Formats: sequence, C-alpha cells, structure tokens
Amino acid sequence: MSSFSLKIMSSSTLAIAALLLWVSMLRGSTAQLDANFYNTTCPNVLSIVQQVISNASQTDIRIGASLIRLHFHDCFVDGCDGSILLDNSSTIQTEKDAAPNVNSTRGFDVVDNIKTALENSCPGVVSCADILAIAAQESVVLAGGPSWTVLLGRRDSTTTNLTGANTDIPAPSENLTTLIAKFSAVGLDTTDLVSLSGAHTFGRAQCKNFINRLYNFSSTGSPDPSLNSTYLATLQQLCPQGGNGSVLADLDPTTPDGFDNNYYSNLESNEGLLQSDQELFSTSGAVTISIVSNFSSNQSAFFASFAQSMINMGNISPLTGSQQGEIRLDCKLVNGGSSYIYESTYDLVSSS
Repeated sequence: MSSFSLKIMSSSTLAIAALLLWVSMLRGSTAQLDANFYNTTCPNVLSIVQQVISNASQTDIRIGASLIRLHFHDCFVDGCDGSILLDNSSTIQTEKDAAPNVNSTRGFDVVDNIKTALENSCPGVVSCADILAIAAQESVVLAGGPSWTVLLGRRDSTTTNLTGANTDIPAPSENLTTLIAKFSAVGLDTTDLVSLSGAHTFGRAQCKNFINRLYNFSSTGSPDPSLNSTYLATLQQLCPQGGNGSVLADLDPTTPDGFDNNYYSNLESNEGLLQSDQELFSTSGAVTISIVSNFSSNQSAFFASFAQSMINMGNISPLTGSQQGEIRLDCKLVNGGSSYIYESTYDLVSSS
C-alpha cells in the first residue's frame, strides 16, 4: 500500500474520530434527564424537599403556588437552569428585577431552606434547578393535585438573562395569540398552555395584574366584556380605581388553596381572574375552548395532562453533563462569586 493511500486512510480516520467526538459532545449537551439521577448520591432528596415545603405551608398557605411559579418563570428564560434564583452581584444582573418577577415572585427563603437541608444530607450534589422542579411537584401533591415522575440531572446556570425575563415569560394581560407564540417558542403546544395555566387553580394575584379588566379594558373606558357581571362587582370592590395595586385576589375564587379542576369551570362561567386565563375560553373559535371544556368536566384528564405538561416544561433546555453549568452551593450565588454589591429591588409580597 502506498504512502499516499495511508495518508488518505489516516485523514479519513481522523475525520471519523472527530465526527464521533462531536456527536458524543452533542449527546452530552442534550443528555436526557433521569428520574433516578440521585438514587445513589442523594437517595432522600424527594423526602427532604417535601418535608421543608410541608413545614413552610403550616404558616404560609400560598407557598406551594409560589414555588411552582418560580419553576415556571425559571424554565421560560433560557430553560430550567435556576437562573431566577441568582441575586445581584458584581457579575450577575438578577432576573428577580424583571417586570414579571419584581415585587411578585416569592418563596426564595424556602428554596434556601431546602438547599441547606440537602447540603447537610448530601453536600454539593443536588442542583438548585432540580430543587425547583421537585418543589413544584411536591407543592401540587400537597395541595391535592397529581403526582408525576420528576426527571432530574439539571445543572445550575452561572449567568442570568434579565432581558429574556422581561420578554419571554407569559404575561397576565396577553392575548391568546401571544400566549400560544410564547409557549411555542420553548417547544410547548396549546395543550401544554391550557394544562399549565391550570396551576392557577391555587394561589393569588395582585390587583395591578388585572385592574385594567375592571375599568379600562383595552383602553375602551369600560370593563372587559368577558367578565361575569357579579364577579366584576366583587373584584371592583376589592380593587377600586386608584387603590392599592398589591392587594391580593384568589386566582380560583371557589377553592383557592386546593389543586383541582375548578379553574376551568370558572372560565366557563367567565370568572377567570387574569385576561390570560379567560382568553383560553372566551377567544372566539379558539382551539383551546374544547380543551378547557374537557378539563372542566374531567378532573382526571386535567391531572394527567398537567403532569405530562410539567414534565415537558421541565425538559426545556436543561444544562446537563459535567461541562455545563455547576451545582451551586448557595442558590442565590454562583460558586466562587463575590458578595452582593447592591440590593435587588424585589421583595417577597405578591402573587401566587
């Protein structure tokens, strides 16, 4: 065999090897999450998270809804990577200051308590992103909702995206077209949209997030015509014009602290609190109407769909593999990061 042939073979072999390495790296970067990820390294992770949330719920009935909202707002910004938990520092501009989060997201203290408990049991093992995923599931179960197999193995981001937090998280005043587009942008479909909106079967929202529906909907000078008139009067009494925008209203006026399908029955009665809720049923000809009706009449169907949609959401662009992200030792701070150099403007009062 000539040296020329050997050179060709050598080049081909190197090319194939490089291709295989690239494929291997690609697979590593998109590695699937695994329900058994912590089986040997932190076998009690689920029970530890459950206990901390159960304890917190004794004095804060809203904590479950707040924790699932943290997971939601985390996943819609560059994927489920725990970025929403990071505080301001010399290198971090916190997502907590984004419009959908400021003076609104809460439960960070409970996440810190969960992290402390896990660090005491299995130090340096469980990521903050996975804590949010587990906390969401445990919160739903605690409120009487469905359980699902939480897939694990996410790593934590070392960066944040304040701009993305301001633009990518679905807003309470958005119409159905915009909501569908935002869900589609992260790989979720209309069934996911309707299912995940069902998390509003518990928790609270501030008057400022729906007051436009009560007095000046779409700059018409009149209330949202889709609002039930009796419900409208109740909300106007709670949220008068010029009143305190941080006053809280139940997202589900029927069973505000339980996880059930009454949210969808409320929509059928034109008693969806947020515009983004009522749009699912009141948008003429919308494909979401039949899904709402199905979930309203069949709680088991809602529970099954919600569980699957939570898994789908938890799969949005997770950081996996040893070359990506880190396992934060403190959910508020990247490992080795400097102390906070200025205070965030967020506080812990609000919705959910």
